[in-house]
Amino acid sequence: MTEIFSVTGMTKEEKYQSLVAVAVSLMRGENDLIANMANVTAVIKEVFGFLWVGFYRVSGDELILGPFQGPVACTRIKKGRGVCGVAWEKNESIIVPDVNGFAGHISCSPKSKSEIVIPVSVNNRIIGVLDIDSECLNTFDNTDEKYLSLILTELTGFAELKN
Repeated sequence: MTEIFSVTGMTKEEKYQSLVAVAVSLMRGENDLIANMANVTAVIKEVFGFLWVGFYRVSGDELILGPFQGPVACTRIKKGRGVCGVAWEKNESIIVPDVNGFAGHISCSPKSKSEIVIPVSVNNRIIGVLDIDSECLNTFDNTDEKYLSLILTELTGFAELKN
C-alpha cells in the first residue's frame, strides 16, 4: 500500500482518513464480498502493521475463518466464545486493551496483546466480524472503532449490490 500513499508522519486519525479513501477505491466496482474483505484486510495490515487483521464469517452457530493477513489463525469459533464470539453474540464492538484480562480469550498467537472486534452486518443480519490483534497493549481506542466501522459500512454497502 505504500505504493499508493505514504502514512509516514501522520496521526492515527489521518492514517484512517487516508485508509478509508483507499479502501473505498479498492472496493468500488467490485461487489464480491470475499474479494473486498481480502483487500480490506491487506490495506489495514499494510497501513498499521498490526499483528493480525481478518474476518470471521458466520456459518450456523460458528464463526469460520475468512480472508486475513498475519500468522496462522483459529479456524472455527463458537458463538459466545472468545472476543470474536462474544462480539457476535452481543452484536457490539469490543476493544480489549490486554487480552490476558479478557475471560475466555482464545489465543491463536502468544504475540497478541490487545484486540478489537467489530461485527459486520448486511441487511441487518450479522454475517461476520472484523478481528484485529496487536503485539502491543492498549493499541485500540474509539478512533479505531469509528474508522473501522466506517470501512465496514462501505464494505457491506458494496456487498448489498449483490445480495
